[in-house]
Amino acid sequence: MPLNDDEQSTSTSRSEDHGSDAESSLASDPDCSRSSFNSDGSSKHCTPSSSPPKTLSLDEVMETARDLHDLKLAHDIASYGLHVEVIQEPANSLWKTVKDNVHKAYWDILEAELNDDPPEYRHAIKLLEEIREMLLSFLNPGANRMRTQIMEVLDLDLIRQQAENNAVDIQGLASYIIATMGKLCAPIRDEEIRKLQESTDNIVPLLKEVFRVLNLMNVDIINSTIQGLKPTLQQYGVEYERETFQKILDKTPTALKRTTSWIESALEELLPPTVPPGKPDEAGKGLRALPGPIQIFNTACLRFLTWGDFSETLVPETWVMDESRLEDIQQQLKACQIVNEVLLIVNSTVGGPLQGISSLSDRLKRMITVLLQGMHRPPVRPTLLPAQKPMDFNLEETLEGVSAQICSELNKSLTERNYPPLSPELQASLRGQICSLTQKDNPIRTLVEDRVQQYFTALLSEPKTQTKLEQVPAGLTAIKPELVLIGKTFISLINYNWAVYGPFYMDIFKKLLFGSSPPRPVHQEQAPNCHVSPE
Repeated sequence: MPLNDDEQSTSTSRSEDHGSDAESSLASDPDCSRSSFNSDGSSKHCTPSSSPPKTLSLDEVMETARDLHDLKLAHDIASYGLHVEVIQEPANSLWKTVKDNVHKAYWDILEAELNDDPPEYRHAIKLLEEIREMLLSFLNPGANRMRTQIMEVLDLDLIRQQAENNAVDIQGLASYIIATMGKLCAPIRDEEIRKLQESTDNIVPLLKEVFRVLNLMNVDIINSTIQGLKPTLQQYGVEYERETFQKILDKTPTALKRTTSWIESALEELLPPTVPPGKPDEAGKGLRALPGPIQIFNTACLRFLTWGDFSETLVPETWVMDESRLEDIQQQLKACQIVNEVLLIVNSTVGGPLQGISSLSDRLKRMITVLLQGMHRPPVRPTLLPAQKPMDFNLEETLEGVSAQICSELNKSLTERNYPPLSPELQASLRGQICSLTQKDNPIRTLVEDRVQQYFTALLSEPKTQTKLEQVPAGLTAIKPELVLIGKTFISLINYNWAVYGPFYMDIFKKLLFGSSPPRPVHQEQAPNCHVSPE
């Protein structure tokens, strides 16, 4: 895991499989000096400021875009078990309405053509061609016998000749297609195939269902391929992602601009404001103590928890692949903090009668969580787009609803235990305190946010994070399970990111700390005690 910096002492632990070039540049032996920043073994790439501006051609832009796409795909498969699903649009969306109308028009035209006298097979032949190509795409490379059979039965030239003579057996072709689908589909689709075989629908509805099941089979094939690639990508994913990013950086030397600014802002937070980086102190007593590279990295990563609007403030280039996950972590954390803040207010305001009633606390927690579920969801409205960027909702109005529900629940619980209900004055005080959580300087809100920051700071500074995950600061017990889960996810993202991009970060650290000139050698007694220990 991350470093635990004690003044000049720096210790780091990442997982064993993260033994990257970055770590070798940190230490070649148990005692590593500041000269490790000048190691040539971390990465061969150039930093943004060392390369002149370059105009990219359209081909280079397209190639870079393909590299980014491949990088994103490999990252999602290796890290998160990418799984493809059929998109289910909302029933009231304009997108679904338009798509359904277009599809209906197509099938209506096909039905009208087949019902003509004599039948017209122009669209039907195109449909059979698409079905044939989909069936062929499901075959393994060595399935030559079935490939030949499909090509012979769905011979388009022969079908066109039959169409000219009004001799196409469209029902027979459909039966063959369904039988072939039964041989190629996954067991999970057996029930769908059985329904097709027993269907008594007319040919057009039957072909429509055939296409639907073929699309499901296509999704199955994609997911099966992804599962087959996952072990290989997990084994070589770090190296592949680093090499792919290096190719992007070679084409676009400024591809680390935001990353450099992100690290620089964290460094400025850690350094004394009076002494610029890379210079000795004024007293001439030698070089001043500098923060360790992982301390800088950890400080920078903590900023993601309070990043703000991800749609307005772009993340560093090295975190683009995980932007949506960072945003999810931030949103989950915000919701958990509000739940905890409300429960603290309830306990401090009502007090005695509710002490020790764990069932009531759990019930209030679930209720608040449900009422806050819309915090980052967009309002439902007609749109041409299948997906939208999450939007904030009116927190103040929601907290008013939360406070009303809490007062009602408390009165009910107090009455059941033969206590008098809350007085109107106490209810008004409770509502006012809960609604005031929207104010940034609210003391309860400030307290909870500070404790959450302490928790994640401790996680990042502890070599063995498992021991710290369960150690939640006082006042956060109500959201301990959620914090532990969020902490595990956050640490996992940080570890993997460091394993991939550590060499690039090391070059940025060297540049920011020492500028263009290499650091002076440090005597053994002055060197930080830096060692790498696996998590």
